[in-house]
Amino acid sequence: MLDQVMDTELAPLSLLEKAARVLGAFEGPQPRLSLTEVVRRSGLPRSSAHRILDQLVRLRWLDREGRDYRMGMRMLELGALASHHNRLRRAALPLLHALHEQTGRLVHLSVPDGAEVVCLERIGGSDTTTVPSRVGGRMPAYCTAAGKAILAFSDPAEVEHVLAQGLRPRTPRTLIRPLALRADLAAIRERGVAYDREESFRSISCVAAPLRGAGRALAAVSVSTGRGERELARLAPAVSACARAVWRELYGPGRSGRAAAAPRHDLEPAVSAQAMDNMMGWLRFSEWM
Repeated sequence: MLDQVMDTELAPLSLLEKAARVLGAFEGPQPRLSLTEVVRRSGLPRSSAHRILDQLVRLRWLDREGRDYRMGMRMLELGALASHHNRLRRAALPLLHALHEQTGRLVHLSVPDGAEVVCLERIGGSDTTTVPSRVGGRMPAYCTAAGKAILAFSDPAEVEHVLAQGLRPRTPRTLIRPLALRADLAAIRERGVAYDREESFRSISCVAAPLRGAGRALAAVSVSTGRGERELARLAPAVSACARAVWRELYGPGRSGRAAAAPRHDLEPAVSAQAMDNMMGWLRFSEWM
């Protein structure tokens, strides 16, 4: 037993563990640290700490000011994103449960990440649908209802980025021609909802509505069904109503004391000063991953 403990203590740290120790040195009220302070707080050799600090600066996780280092913009961006996703999930969760109760179908909340969408929440799944989804799972945006709902209200450059990745068929019904996908996105902008007609999984159809105000979509609510395309039109109004309710919960009127307030149409997350001061908390955040 003692030999096992000694082996564990003497085991060399991986590069990821060393980087985590360097970043962990920045916890606390002191915003700037010198190399000597990072070495003292992390317990790493000076050469290793210096090499990792330089790499983290190049990656924008840290910034260097003279001989001191501080948290970089990439840390702030990712920390804000995690805070925003957690806020979005908290606001949406009761409404997603209500949508599942109303429809009896599998409900997803998805957010964009490049050419993909990431599942932030999954409710239900005990009915006839067999969608192999999970919280934290990824799917291509071009073949999912949630992804297309978001793409339809995205910057044209983001659509071009998706097209540049290639439209690979997942089923015989996947839209693989750029012209066909562009036409579908235009139709989604007209009707306000997106359909996945067995484009990502055989025998599974889906309808999704974007979470948006007057600008781009920041997420999408979707419902999956194994009963065929004819049920999508019946589900669409409930999905749209849920998406609007989540948006109002996040940004618009409807809460107590805010009935007269104009809805916010900005898409930037509201991040508290405390969250911005301690972005290391994000590194330990794993609730939605």
